[in-house]
Amino acid sequence: LLSPLILVGAILYGLSGFVLYVAIWLGWCLRGRHVLLVYSDSPIWREYIEKELLPRLEGRAVVLNWSERKRWRKSLAVLAFRRFGGWRAYNPLAVVFRPFHRAKVFRFFEPFQEFKHGQPAKVEQLKTELFGALDAATRKQTA
Repeated sequence: LLSPLILVGAILYGLSGFVLYVAIWLGWCLRGRHVLLVYSDSPIWREYIEKELLPRLEGRAVVLNWSERKRWRKSLAVLAFRRFGGWRAYNPLAVVFRPFHRAKVFRFFEPFQEFKHGQPAKVEQLKTELFGALDAATRKQTA
């Protein structure tokens, strides 16, 4: 009895995801913005993100501050965060978008747990992977 409802729900979920992708590709990627970055004012990662990530992402990212979420208005960025952020390790988070490809999600929460104990290797590795994916996304667009 519920299987038709589940099927319809799955179709609507997939269709809404497709529409979101197209809106991001047309609204952001064509303007050179390929990253959604979400972070908060946590003393563990705020300074690192503001010094190591944001300067290199300037003009190429849409940024949301989780600490200011009560002031967020409905927007493409908020919809994208809710779709790709999931329910675990969603802050800090970066999502790289590339037209006609699935989004690549980078979850920084767990690496920053090691970072706060003096072990920065996983944060640095994830940062390298993030910028590698971003370079691939922008290289395809400019080629």
